Amino acid sequence: MTSIQSARRKKRHVAGNCSPPPLYTGAEMSTLVLDNGAYTAKIGYSHGEPSIIPNCQFRSKTARLKTFTANQIDEVKDPSGLFYILPYQKGYLVNWDVQRQVWDYLFGRENFQVDFVDSNIIITEPYFNFNSIQESMNEILFEEYQFQAVLRVNNGALSAHRYFRDNPSELCCIIVDSGYSFTHIVPYCRSKKQKEGIIRINVGGKLLTNHLKEIISYRQLQVMDETHVINQVKEDVCYVAQDFYRDMEIARLKGEENTVMRDYVLPDFSTIKKGFCKPREEMVYSGKYKTGEQILRLTNERFAVPEILFHPSDIGIPEMGIPEAIVHSVQNLPGEMQPHFFKNIVLTGGNSLFPGYKERVYSDVRRLTPTDYDVAVILPENPITYAWEGGKLITENDDFEDMVVTREDYEENGHSACEDKFDV
Repeated sequence: MTSIQSARRKKRHVAGNCSPPPLYTGAEMSTLVLDNGAYTAKIGYSHGEPSIIPNCQFRSKTARLKTFTANQIDEVKDPSGLFYILPYQKGYLVNWDVQRQVWDYLFGRENFQVDFVDSNIIITEPYFNFNSIQESMNEILFEEYQFQAVLRVNNGALSAHRYFRDNPSELCCIIVDSGYSFTHIVPYCRSKKQKEGIIRINVGGKLLTNHLKEIISYRQLQVMDETHVINQVKEDVCYVAQDFYRDMEIARLKGEENTVMRDYVLPDFSTIKKGFCKPREEMVYSGKYKTGEQILRLTNERFAVPEILFHPSDIGIPEMGIPEAIVHSVQNLPGEMQPHFFKNIVLTGGNSLFPGYKERVYSDVRRLTPTDYDVAVILPENPITYAWEGGKLITENDDFEDMVVTREDYEENGHSACEDKFDV
């Protein structure tokens, strides 16, 4: 982390920061909530609504000398062959130069215009994070940006807080967060995570997109450099099968009997800016289209790719699928608590948006669970911003001031102030 140490040498001089900073008083401060994901950042002030912004930089093959940051991707005229520069690798924040540039952009005049002298921040970090990364984050937030108070927290804890606020009679829930890099299954009881039940599956949205690129490149068209386009294809056409083998049989049929088959029109970025699925009544089952559009014909890829979430061993990853991991997680907990977790399974993260995902998780968990236990699976209205909404609610807590580390605490006690307070 040698580049991290530059944080201290590159302190920003914030306007009006010549005088000593004011003491933290929650009511007078603005609190910025940042769910800092590996693929998107969910960010907004606690008194407002969240924005979902790419947490990365881009370079286009048609404009290699220019780097686009976060939502500047909308300015890219030809997103084909888009090259991603990510701050996260394998779920951990390792490229601080890129992350700082993304944060500079988000905190700056074009976006949230953060006045650091008058702002606190709630920021998420992954489970099992490394101490060196945590310390680097402390330094950058307190010393470089000079926030007045910081709360570092797992996004699952924010999701659990949101769930318990909506369901005050419930004491337990299990958060299934399937995001870009990993899928985490984390049980919470009275807002405290039960560490013995935490399970990580090394499968996320990035792996699914890469696998879809490989399948399409092998069967139809070389798309290994088209991450942006194929990620859109995945989001538009993939779904979770309720009966994998039945859908596989349908995918083998010819013509209109094959109800799984879809034709996807690829963008050319001149007349077609964004790809889309052909309506079934417009599909040509034999011969070629006369429109000149570039078509991807997708059959079993549509459900075989998301199936990796349920059977990672299908592509040689020797791990449990999500339903099995949920059951295994609950079985690691005391017996008297287990029924409460099974009836409060909360799905979050981008992968939970696949059609059929909730129903499949329910049916597979139900099959693996004793019949005398109730099973309920909850899919929030917006599973991507669910954790952010939990962060917004935390700022309303009476004990919010006790949860944060103030800049005064940090300057006096250093990283130990954060280690003592943050349960991450």
